[in-house]
Amino acid sequence: MRIGLLTDGGYPYATGESRLWCDRLVRGLPQHEFDLFALSRSAHQEAQGWVQLPYQVSRVRTAPLWTPEDGTLRGSGERGLLARLVTGGEQSYGRRERKRFTEHFSALATAVCTPDPAGTAPGEGPGAELFTAGLHGLAELARERGGLHLALRSETTVR
Repeated sequence: MRIGLLTDGGYPYATGESRLWCDRLVRGLPQHEFDLFALSRSAHQEAQGWVQLPYQVSRVRTAPLWTPEDGTLRGSGERGLLARLVTGGEQSYGRRERKRFTEHFSALATAVCTPDPAGTAPGEGPGAELFTAGLHGLAELARERGGLHLALRSETTVR
């Protein structure tokens, strides 16, 4: 089985909150292949390097979760698509974008927190549809407007 593991500020970086837990998970499932998608929290974290990765990690993709305005981005080169989607243009969303964000994020959160009816196959049922709609909606909003990181830090997200 091939598993995509998305981490925020931890694994595979040498410093980070989820580093030990994720490392145990990956090493504890040697029969599976892992693709890591890691978001770093600072230039300092990136500078500390990665832990030694086990053989079943076949690919690692990284993107910063911090912005040039944080004063920690090294260099001024162009960043990749994921980094641009995550960090956006530092513009807060207007009323329409906030409404779209709230609808899509609510769908995603509902899908994650609501159990599917008994006997439902994985990837089927109302939870899967909500999850897909929410995730694709957030991706579309990020592609069109950027600034998703600001919305994810908002009071709306906490509620």
